[in-house]
Amino acid sequence: MEEVALQFLTYDEKQKEIVDRFVKIRKSRKITQKRLSVISGVSYASVRRFEESGEISFSSLIKLALALRLYDDLDNLFKIEYEYKSIEKIIRDNKD
Repeated sequence: MEEVALQFLTYDEKQKEIVDRFVKIRKSRKITQKRLSVISGVSYASVRRFEESGEISFSSLIKLALALRLYDDLDNLFKIEYEYKSIEKIIRDNKD
């Protein structure tokens, strides 16, 4: 298994990174903040605040992600990855 160097980001750095990616996706799809507000059901003020400060409720973040069709990103949030040592372990886990 390949070892990966640990990267330590502060809360603010990680928050900015996520917001920057979100804004880039929104803009690449040519969706304005106002339009995103309409299709997501999240207030325009909340969309603006999120993109300016990173502050948003978790439920609103999910609504925005769904509006931008970021299904895989949501599915992979906090996903637990298993490294199986045997076929027996895979079979046991799939029975549960």
